[in-house]
Amino acid sequence: MAKLTDMTTGSISKHLLAFAAPLLLGNIVQQFYNMVDSIIVGNYVGQNALAAVGTCGSMGFLFFSLSSGLAIGIGIIVSQYFGAKDYQNVRTTIGSSLYVLSISAFIVTLIGVFLSPALLKLLQCPNTIFKDAVTYMRVTSLGIVFIALYNGVAAILRALGDSKSPLYFLIISSIVNIALDLLFVLVLNWEVFGVAFATVISQAISAIASFMYAYKKVDFFRLTPQELKPKKKIIANSFKLGVPLALQNSLIAVSCMVLQGVVNTFGESVIAAYTICMKVEQLVQQPYSSLGAAVTSFAGQNMGAGDIARVKKGMHRGTLFALIFSLTMLPVAYIFGENVIGFFIDGSANPETIKIGAMALKITSLFYFPLGMIYVPRAVLNGCGDTNFSMINGISEVACRVIFSQILCRIPSITIFGITFPISYWGIWITTGLTWFFTGIVCLIRYKFGKWKTKGIIAR
Repeated sequence: MAKLTDMTTGSISKHLLAFAAPLLLGNIVQQFYNMVDSIIVGNYVGQNALAAVGTCGSMGFLFFSLSSGLAIGIGIIVSQYFGAKDYQNVRTTIGSSLYVLSISAFIVTLIGVFLSPALLKLLQCPNTIFKDAVTYMRVTSLGIVFIALYNGVAAILRALGDSKSPLYFLIISSIVNIALDLLFVLVLNWEVFGVAFATVISQAISAIASFMYAYKKVDFFRLTPQELKPKKKIIANSFKLGVPLALQNSLIAVSCMVLQGVVNTFGESVIAAYTICMKVEQLVQQPYSSLGAAVTSFAGQNMGAGDIARVKKGMHRGTLFALIFSLTMLPVAYIFGENVIGFFIDGSANPETIKIGAMALKITSLFYFPLGMIYVPRAVLNGCGDTNFSMINGISEVACRVIFSQILCRIPSITIFGITFPISYWGIWITTGLTWFFTGIVCLIRYKFGKWKTKGIIAR
């Protein structure tokens, strides 16, 4: 049997760290095989192909968000029922989640397959990389159903306190993905199509394996025909909690697409540097994301148990851990920035891309703690059921990313105290940092207002 964890008692720090550690390792593994895609494309296919994959990043995040938000909402419901020891509703929630996830995945897949060319044109994708970008986007869209299934199973397991099991399937799929990357690109010469196809196959393996494991090892997944019938209340709560999260991430994705459109106006070198920096930032965000997931499950279970004071303590511990990591990563970005960028692309052939990417990392690293202050308070709010705030959170990110990018990237330079600083495309990364800063403030304000204390789905 899988080991489930009741986080309503015991050491808070131990629960958070023990829960976050497997998540962090899993997220790093996942980001590693995502980076392998970029490394293989950048070194063995070319800079234009790397730019094509990169320009799909924000759109891929949009499609991912539309289905993953619902999975998170389902996990919140499960965690609160589990914390309240209402095990029958845990089972009925799992049964109804199958309908929520399958329908949403089907709709998003259709959007990805048929509307990718039009969306890429809106992003001002350069003609030199347009064909490869459409290919990558359409093929990876076919894997959305597997993403939805894996995220659903993983969210439920994590809500039950099991963050280790999903890790195993990520490791397996990552190994498969890397092996298929090498086969499809280096041996079969399938280029961008091969990278995308390898990703879909690995996603299918992780989804199917995780579901089979959960069915065999976790009693809650072995449902009776009655429990498999859709329950209107559960489905309504899934959408009530999940849709704001999906829309929040979708809004963020749209704002990233707007920023990507600005990036695309500066040419292939800046696009490639931005693509690489996005991969690095995704890796840097994994400790915050893992900590946030731990805090969400912790807050959900304790909200279900009615222990508000313990939820607050979880917030304080999460903030401390985020601060420690932020201070640790700052010197890494300044000392090893060029080395990090050099992993992704041939520095001798693309020195300008290396230079731009290294400086970009220095800029964004100054804002890592504000980034952490998006994840931790938002995790508390989500776990307690205050997911409607997600819309406010998403709107604030959209406003910051759109407004700052449209202003800063149009300014050639700025003079402060007689010293002239170039802006231009550096405004891309200044925009990212300022967006994290102001969005983090919004999250903290919402937490301080305390509305989350009354948002639990369980009437006590």
